[in-house]
Amino acid sequence: MATTREVLTPSEIHPAPGFSHIAIAPEGGRIAYIAGQVALAPDFSLIGGDDLGEQTKAAMRNVKIALDAIGADWGDVVRRTIYTLHPTEYETITAAIEEVQGSNEHPAQTIAGVTGLAVPGLLIEIEVTAHLR
Repeated sequence: MATTREVLTPSEIHPAPGFSHIAIAPEGGRIAYIAGQVALAPDFSLIGGDDLGEQTKAAMRNVKIALDAIGADWGDVVRRTIYTLHPTEYETITAAIEEVQGSNEHPAQTIAGVTGLAVPGLLIEIEVTAHLR
């Protein structure tokens, strides 16, 4: 994975399992804001049923499609926000993310618990900010 960002976790802050506390985009370039992606197929059918891990993988595959469309990769992502009905299941979410991105290196991230998402049955939505060279 080609990385353009610098990631840091100050030793004075708790360890960051599955994310980095700080991600710094290099100088120059542009910033891309990718809307929240969910576990929906092009025909609007739900992918993964009620399995959080499978829905997370599907949402991440949709994020990857968006990154590919702008010539970016996982290493260009400097921020990730996750909205989920199951925020305490971060180990499941992290494992699914790492499987799709093929790495355990993560940008700055927030996981927010929500009571629902736009389409019934969705368990997770993932949005990212990427730095484009």
